[in-house]
Amino acid sequence: MTAVDPVDLTARLIRCPSVTPDEAGALTLLADLLSEAGFECTRVDRNGTANLFARWGAKGANKSLGFNGHTDVVPPGNAADWRFDPFSATEAEGKLWGRGACDMKSGVAAFVAAAVDHVRKTPPDGALVLTITGDEEGDATDGTVALLDWMAETGETISHCIVGEPTCPTVMGEMIKNGRRGSMNAKIVARGVQGHAAYPHRAKNPVSALVRLLDHLARFSLDDGNANFDPSTLALTSIDTGNPATNVIPAQSTAALNIRFNDLHTGESLSQWLHAEADKVAKETGVAFDLKIKVSGESFVTNPGWFTDLVSDAVEVETGRRPVLSTSGGTSDARFVKSICPVVEVGLVGSSMHQVDEHVEIAHIQQLNAIYARIIAAYFDDA
Repeated sequence: MTAVDPVDLTARLIRCPSVTPDEAGALTLLADLLSEAGFECTRVDRNGTANLFARWGAKGANKSLGFNGHTDVVPPGNAADWRFDPFSATEAEGKLWGRGACDMKSGVAAFVAAAVDHVRKTPPDGALVLTITGDEEGDATDGTVALLDWMAETGETISHCIVGEPTCPTVMGEMIKNGRRGSMNAKIVARGVQGHAAYPHRAKNPVSALVRLLDHLARFSLDDGNANFDPSTLALTSIDTGNPATNVIPAQSTAALNIRFNDLHTGESLSQWLHAEADKVAKETGVAFDLKIKVSGESFVTNPGWFTDLVSDAVEVETGRRPVLSTSGGTSDARFVKSICPVVEVGLVGSSMHQVDEHVEIAHIQQLNAIYARIIAAYFDDA
């Protein structure tokens, strides 16, 4: 089989309008290509979400290097606002333009091309495993999670994993992610007693009580960070009463917040803290609070060692820069993969992801493909 051009593969993937949760042919394209190269491919679809598992080498091999990524993309918005059609994969000015060009069809194309190129060199007791989902930009409940559930049921394993998300703020090779903060969302509903604004003593004002609670939460310092993580943050994201009347104290008011937390906390400990603070204000005001909390992922860190060194060495050789190990930014599917093996993220410059006129430098796709190829070779002692 001839080598796969990662730029051409990126373009072909962009032309699949795989707005989450639609597969739109992207995983079918990859499954056909990988099957032709000798990978054993299995579709692991769940609840209408398409996922692909592909392995070359022995099941349960002593050395199994995994790559994880996604082919689903966020909606393009108004196509008229784009310089080029968002699903045309237009090449111009040394860049490839289109929805998913940066996040993260180029990353998937780069590691698929590197894997296909290397399969004939992998040692007999080694395996390359690719897990590619169509649910990263959605609820993330039936994508990588479904793949990991299926792997546990069937005895498939990964020893170490690379997630191909964009990781560089501005310059190729400047950063890899060896961990991520946890993330949780909370919706708070304050329930009081409606009344006339001229007689506030006859009502229980949920707005006042909610503002008191939110002010305390927003002012509170969760921690000062540590060697691996920046300080945890709490951001108020919504306050809504929906009261059109100026002379009525409403019966209910709601708010939402997001917490990004380091490993000094867990989703459970922060949930307990939120409930305790709400209980304090409830006792002070007589207003009841209902909290709905969803933990999107716990914090994690892959400690520096031979694996992070191996990845950093490959990045440095191909870019001339030694990447910084970072746990900054949002969440990714690495938060799920970390439950089965050490994981790091290494990818492109992410400055245009989710934006109108999303694009990627064509040279960067080729560079990332070379980084992944070097990682694979070094992992199997074949550099």
